[in-house]
Amino acid sequence: MGIILASGSPRRLELLKIAGIDEFKVIADLSDEIITPGFSPDQQVCALSFKKAKNVADMCSKDDVIIAADTLVYLEDEPLGKPVSHADAKKMLRKLSGRTHSVFTGITILRNDKHISEAEKTDVYFRDISDDEIDKYVETDEPMDKAGSYAAQGGAAIFIKRIEGDFFNVMGLPVCRLSLMLKDFGVKL
Repeated sequence: MGIILASGSPRRLELLKIAGIDEFKVIADLSDEIITPGFSPDQQVCALSFKKAKNVADMCSKDDVIIAADTLVYLEDEPLGKPVSHADAKKMLRKLSGRTHSVFTGITILRNDKHISEAEKTDVYFRDISDDEIDKYVETDEPMDKAGSYAAQGGAAIFIKRIEGDFFNVMGLPVCRLSLMLKDFGVKL
């Protein structure tokens, strides 16, 4: 049995090590993330993580434990994925400025024909952010591969007044939930 992380995210790789998993392979799923209209945030991130797990499982042994995750930021009912341009990142950050939003991460663990998909929600409270601060932050390129256009563990830390829930969820992998899910697959941490 091998453990496969179905993500190319350096943050998820780091968080998997924090969870106590030192030996694993990374096989990133590079398929497009398609938002399904009518899905709740929980359903959406679970569906996306399940799709990633299934795509990667096709390249692995049936005995491998596949871990896939997908994170989206929701401002009210609007999903905010990764920005497609600097202008898009600035637009998202302006929307988030001075408001509370929710970060949802779906985790799927798959082995043989068994799978579990669960979602984690964390609320993030942003202070008011000036246009100059947004411009300066976006110029770093840090927002460009992040859901919602920011990294809580990076330069956007100065925008966050408060977080309610799992901080690691905001980084893209809720470590506590993951550890509990892995127990169902015989993975001891």
